[in-house]
Formats: sequence, structure tokens, C-alpha cells
Amino acid sequence: MRHDTFHDDTSHDDALVLYDEPFTSRFLLGTALYSSPAVMQASVEAAGCDMITLGLRRQNPGGGDGDAFWQILRESGCRLLPNTAGCRSAREAITLAEMSRELFDTPWIKLEVIGDDYNLQPDPFGLLEAARELIAQGFKVLPYCTDDLVLCQRLHEAGCQALMPWGAPIGTGRGLMNRYALRTLRERIAAPLIIDAGLGAPSQAAEAMEMGFDGVLLNTAVARARRPARMASAFARAIEAGRAAYLAGPMEQRQTASPSTPTLGQPFWHATT
Repeated sequence: MRHDTFHDDTSHDDALVLYDEPFTSRFLLGTALYSSPAVMQASVEAAGCDMITLGLRRQNPGGGDGDAFWQILRESGCRLLPNTAGCRSAREAITLAEMSRELFDTPWIKLEVIGDDYNLQPDPFGLLEAARELIAQGFKVLPYCTDDLVLCQRLHEAGCQALMPWGAPIGTGRGLMNRYALRTLRERIAAPLIIDAGLGAPSQAAEAMEMGFDGVLLNTAVARARRPARMASAFARAIEAGRAAYLAGPMEQRQTASPSTPTLGQPFWHATT
């Protein structure tokens, strides 16, 4: 069941398109860290998302203890986006992506190649190497990357039709730490850009959407909330509101005040006694 949302007149024509496939929702949600499969299910439903991610290295589809988890994924109606979380080399990520295609019968992959254990920053060299190989194999690659312009340009040139730059390091909740770099990406990269990682509050997701980003992917901010399903719903609404504001065209900022009710040339009414 999808959450109740508001829609403007353009909502039906404003689908997120990834690799020529339209998605109604611009909210992608992760399935890790939840206290139980039931909590995860409620959060996915409240988010109203069309795509959910899962980490192959953190799950065991053959294990009986995970039956409830896999049943929920099958029944969610969402497209699965396996990820290569935990991989630290291009070869490791490529191998895991190939396994995921066999296991889930999908060419979609969220590509992660981690280069630093402290802040889980992507390895740009391994990421680009893996992306080129997987694109050549026919995968629909969504690379998790930093906000580096040159890296994003190279990934796009390699055939990635959408990119997932971080807002901040994974799990920090610090929001959009480098707004200049993110705005530069939005201005220079002619492809869908989805903010992935680092968001902690719905207001941060709304800001990203107001800047013109095409979607938001997150996990920790929902899974670790006191009430995950309610937080998922809050993020979904914020993403919609931010997108609507972007399409509406926010006013330009000014250095000086400007009255909202001009008085020049208007008649004044004076009370008489």
C-alpha cells in the first residue's frame, strides 16, 4: 500500500527514467539495518518506492533464517537493485555483479568499490574499471561515486546512464556537504543524478531535489529512526515536495528586502474621527 501523497498537474508526466525505463517514485530505499523483516516491509510500503537495494554480501538467500526477508522482497512489487557493497576491488565487484545477475535474473546493479575504510569513500579507479567491464557485459550500472566532476564525466562516458554521487559519507547523516560540487555536477552532467548516502533528514532530501537532482537513495536514516515507517513516509513527501519546487521554479535570492505588498501609487485610506 502506498502512502498518501500530494501531486501537481505534471506528476504523471514526470517519471524518473533510468536506462529507458520509467519509475513513478524518485525514492530508492535500502533494505539493511532494520530491526526485523516486518519493520523493513512497513518502511518499504510507507516509502512508496519502485526500487529497493540489497547487499549480496550481507544476505544469504539460501539460508533458512532469511526466508521472511526474501519473501518480503518477492512480494514488494519493487524492482530489485542488488549492490556490490563491501567490495574493495574492481574484480571483486564484477564477480559479485555477475553472481547477482544469475541469482536475481536482473541486469541492474548498484556498483560500489570502496577505497577507504575510514569514510567508505569509493575508489575512483576501481569504480571506473568495473563500470566499463559491466557496461560491456550489458549491465544497467548505477555507480555509487563521490561528487568529483571528472570521475562522474568518465563514468558517464563509459556508458553509465545514471550516476549516484554521495551527499556525505555513508551513514553520517550530514546531508549535502559540498553544495558547490553538487551544483557543478547538476550543471555539467546531462544524465539522471541520484543522491546516494549521507542524508539524515527529510529536509536534506528536499534540498537535493530543489537543486535539480533526480532522486534520492538512502537506508540508514530510515532504518535507524525511532519509527522507520514514519520516517520513510516523511522522506517520500520531502522528495516529492522538493521535485515540485524545482519544477515550479524557486524565486531568485536578493540582497535587499522587497515588499510583498507594494504601496507605491496605491491610495491610502485614513480613519476620520
